[in-house]
Amino acid sequence: MEKIKVGVLGATGSVGQRFIQLLENHPYFTVTHLAASEKSAGQTYGEVMKSRWKISSDIPSYAKDIIISLPDPNVTKGVQLVFSGLDASIAGEVETAYAEAGVIVLSNSKNHRMDPNVPILSAEVNAHHLDVLSAQKTKGKIITNSNCTIMGVTISLKPLMDAFGLKSVMLFSMQAISGAGYPGVPTMDILGNVVPYIGGEEDKAEVEPQKCLGTVEGGIIKSADFKISAHCNRVPVFDGHTVCVSVAFEKKPKKEEILKVWADFQGEPQKLGLPFAPNPAILYREENDRPQPRLDLDTGRGMTTVVGRLREDSILDWKWVVLSHNTIRGAAGAAILNAELLYKKGYFK
Repeated sequence: MEKIKVGVLGATGSVGQRFIQLLENHPYFTVTHLAASEKSAGQTYGEVMKSRWKISSDIPSYAKDIIISLPDPNVTKGVQLVFSGLDASIAGEVETAYAEAGVIVLSNSKNHRMDPNVPILSAEVNAHHLDVLSAQKTKGKIITNSNCTIMGVTISLKPLMDAFGLKSVMLFSMQAISGAGYPGVPTMDILGNVVPYIGGEEDKAEVEPQKCLGTVEGGIIKSADFKISAHCNRVPVFDGHTVCVSVAFEKKPKKEEILKVWADFQGEPQKLGLPFAPNPAILYREENDRPQPRLDLDTGRGMTTVVGRLREDSILDWKWVVLSHNTIRGAAGAAILNAELLYKKGYFK
């Protein structure tokens, strides 16, 4: 079957580079459209990225000769889907323009996340939220990823919410410097240090999980009603967001019940056998000192949510640690998995 033509917006940035890497030889998609700023437009991707490529593997050969354009849906030439790694300062209008032109947009930016008929799609968690796309008035559609901090947290919460109900959640994040994009955090600010503030991060961490775990009613997404309190911190780790989670349940489970629910969890991607679907979706580490970014980050090619240190909480009910790869599971890889879900569900011509 002929592959779907796709594009990458913000192709020269850190998330854009990860899209370029992960889409090489994809069985469903072929990249034909790359867009970036005026500084890069009109040049080949290989020329622009000679000194800017920041991923350990080489620039994929398929991308080197593609000429970068400005973000413009009028030059997409048959592209049905774009992956957006654009900065939030321009993402909103640009993504809307692509959707109005009939292109499906999978966005990593915050601009449309809280629109009532735009899913914050996490393929294992809320595939049914695709039902609200029919309420979007544009010819194309906009679908967003969640904030990378809460991607793994929400995946760990989903099967527990279904089994036991959620009352309240406390999050304490330790976020990698790559989450700030390139060049990230200045060396003198982060080495040997912890920065206990990331602009806007706690606000997103306290509202996006409820929408991800919400229900579809009347063509819009109604957020779940449990409460969240979040502390977000930047730490001197290159990749990998670690989050300590404490939860109060409506019906307090036993430890073995939680572990079984995690072990048995399968979302739509696992059931459909999608190429980027991790199996298992959630991996529990028994060791007292795991998960660790250095040891566990690449589990499931960076797509598995790794949890550990499950123990009773003296104030709430239970607490554990979640690790997820922020540029793969929390960004490019999650968007590609969402695109695979759309492909299997017949959203492309």
